[in-house]
Amino acid sequence: MKGRRVKILSYAVITYMLLAFGWWSVLLYTKNQDAFLAKSNSLQYKLAAEGRIRSEAEFIATPEYQELARRYTQQKYMIFGEGAFIVISLLVGLYMVSQSLRKEMQTARQQRNFLLSITHELKSPIASIRLVLETLLKRDGLPRGQVETLSRNAIRESDRLHRLVNDLLLAARMERTLQLNREAVRIYDLLQEARRKVCDDHPDVACIIGAGVESLPEGYYDPFALKTVFLNLLENAAKYSAPPAHIEINASVNKNSLVLTFADRGFGVPKHERNQIFRKFYRIGNEDTRETKGTGLGLYIVSEIIKAHQGHIEVRDNPGGGSIFELTLPLPHHSSDNIHSWTESSWSKTKKVSATS
Repeated sequence: MKGRRVKILSYAVITYMLLAFGWWSVLLYTKNQDAFLAKSNSLQYKLAAEGRIRSEAEFIATPEYQELARRYTQQKYMIFGEGAFIVISLLVGLYMVSQSLRKEMQTARQQRNFLLSITHELKSPIASIRLVLETLLKRDGLPRGQVETLSRNAIRESDRLHRLVNDLLLAARMERTLQLNREAVRIYDLLQEARRKVCDDHPDVACIIGAGVESLPEGYYDPFALKTVFLNLLENAAKYSAPPAHIEINASVNKNSLVLTFADRGFGVPKHERNQIFRKFYRIGNEDTRETKGTGLGLYIVSEIIKAHQGHIEVRDNPGGGSIFELTLPLPHHSSDNIHSWTESSWSKTKKVSATS
């Protein structure tokens, strides 16, 4: 509400300035024209009294009139030029104020959404772990099967909490630069690891790795960073799809680039939000009505890791419904090729990160 009041006030002030300056420009032009006519009449009377002119045509042809007309034309264009410059400056200022206010309001909204989501994400596993511990404490002699089930639930929730904390730490580190630990890796092996993890967490997910993926050549990448990317994309596809989720991974080699596609049959990404989903804390929809879990960090982490490998990512519609996330990565021939400098060496401390968006 405060931002809207400031925006309205800014628009009102700049609109008043535009109208006021327009009025003064018209007034100045009129005064300049009146001054020219007065000087012209005075000059004509003087030249006629001296007997130098006998007609209007002779007066217009005199050097004195030509000089007067030249100065008038010059002043007229100066008024037009300065007026146009100031009007354009005010319009640019209005646009910049509008953009600045819009960004501030968007940032405030994203911060609010993040606080809502992070509160929910933290409270849920903590409450679940507390419930398990209280049950084990208050009910002695539980059958071993029930104890194991409760323990597995507590471990699963603690893993979820651990992933959330790691996401937050990793996102904070990405605001600085980190050093990628590149080594020769097989993309197929990393995808299989990520696939097993996601299928363990989501038993109803059908994840198919295309036949061409296994034959991909080795590349020099950070294996733990790429595994984080694959986990995020698969988790997103699983969460934003109606069960049973179906995910298909395919790959191809285009000259010196590796292209990976993650196709799902989920809810899709609206076109007007495709440039926003890779921003930190951005999530589709409103946090008050959103049912899926997450903090809006997953795709931001994906984008930053892909950029660090000097690749790029884009999203498009899946013809069968859902979305296709396409990753393009370079295929360096040795570990010193195309290294992106991330200056913080503590990336290796985040090797066990598994991300959820």
